[in-house]
Amino acid sequence: SEAFIVDAVRSPMGRFRGGLSELHPVDLGAQILRGLMDRVAVDPADVDDVIWGCVGQIGAQAFNVGRNCWLAAGLDDGVPAVTLDRQCGSSQQAVHFASQAIRSGDMDLVVAGGVETMSLVTLNSQADVGPDLGMGYPFEAERWTGRFSDQVIHQFRGGNLIAEQWDISPAQMNQLALKSHQSATTAWAEGRFDSQFLEVNGVQRDEGIRETTIEKMESLSPFSEFGPLTAAMSSQLTDGSAAILLASRAAVERYGLEPMARVHT
Repeated sequence: SEAFIVDAVRSPMGRFRGGLSELHPVDLGAQILRGLMDRVAVDPADVDDVIWGCVGQIGAQAFNVGRNCWLAAGLDDGVPAVTLDRQCGSSQQAVHFASQAIRSGDMDLVVAGGVETMSLVTLNSQADVGPDLGMGYPFEAERWTGRFSDQVIHQFRGGNLIAEQWDISPAQMNQLALKSHQSATTAWAEGRFDSQFLEVNGVQRDEGIRETTIEKMESLSPFSEFGPLTAAMSSQLTDGSAAILLASRAAVERYGLEPMARVHT
């Protein structure tokens, strides 16, 4: 079977401690799921599964946050859900799993998406609390250190290693970052996000888009001794949620849906 994307809804991308920071991630995800299901001519009880991405599965985002968001949205409690962690690609992986379930013929209607409230469940929370509570640290296992020793493992070093391997200069990284902000600014001005955007908590625009210049970017100091990465060329700490509905061809025809796109790979 083929898999089609029927509709997509997302929140604003809130800055760290910004307009979405006081919102519980379950309430944030619930608003997005409710917004999605209110837009499509499908009974929520007919959804076969909810596949949800989330990296920080601790605290407010623990105990299958995807299921909690679905139930908090007031949607049918007979629909199962699973929350997965593929780090920065978690929600993208949710879409792949949903597509695979449909294309294999196992399912007809699947919701895929994710939530992350990094103002509340901060970066590395699930690893940082381990030593304090006597539960250990991910990168101290004997077989791990036997292979990789005690070298530093984090995104800053990883990004710098990639830049070094592929000979990407700081100037190139700054230019790409500047183009990203400029493209996003233009997209907002042209209304390209309007069809998918859902105002949440009074936030009406992505908070991370900046009116910046290459001179401002070049003035920032690197994060660490590992290389040239700066805040200007890095992903922000974000609060946000997004969800899409995927459907088989049979479901598209049964419900009279108008797909936005077809998943072809």
